[in-house]
Amino acid sequence: MTASLSKEDIVSTAKGDVRFRSFCKPDEIRQYDFASEFKAHGDYKSLYTRRESLEENAELPDANVVLALAQTQKIIGFGVLAYPEAGERWLELGAGVMMEVKVIEVARNWRTNNIASLILKMVVDYPQIEDKIFYMVGYSWTWDLVGTKKTAEEYRAMLVHLFERYGFQVYQTNEPNICLKPENVFLCRVGDSISKTTRDRFKWLRFGLSPWTWNVD
Repeated sequence: MTASLSKEDIVSTAKGDVRFRSFCKPDEIRQYDFASEFKAHGDYKSLYTRRESLEENAELPDANVVLALAQTQKIIGFGVLAYPEAGERWLELGAGVMMEVKVIEVARNWRTNNIASLILKMVVDYPQIEDKIFYMVGYSWTWDLVGTKKTAEEYRAMLVHLFERYGFQVYQTNEPNICLKPENVFLCRVGDSISKTTRDRFKWLRFGLSPWTWNVD
């Protein structure tokens, strides 16, 4: 992806203006400070506690790293869209088909300002969105239940509502990590240009099957 794909938006919130930027590159990310709230708390650990994690994701092919920046040039929220990591079953559908929304996170004292929704909006503002299957895996053990004052079931419902605004739906799967907890959730957005053959393969793959590769002779 080229730098020309980067978009910017400025939104007024109760805590001041927030600047959103998509397709951020490592050199740009290094210009900003990382909010100290992204750390290990007593009851919760941010998925990324180092700015370098965002820089590393920005190096990945076709990745979209979105930043939410306070007026102090501090990163107070971020989102990442990238291809599945090596060894994940979703790669079996074919190179470049599935992309994961790896994280949407907002600093604790900036929440309730619609920032997560605006980050996700930019994350999925992707040139080949209709040629892709976007997915998000929600693991309950990564959720900030104390900070949001929600139960796991309430947090799950909040996530589903957030992603449904952008065309995602809940899909069933037997992927072991997702099945560990009933609150865990697998959300996907299937692009309009995805063929019926690929849709069928995705249905099988969600349950660990790839019959199109079987030798039936």
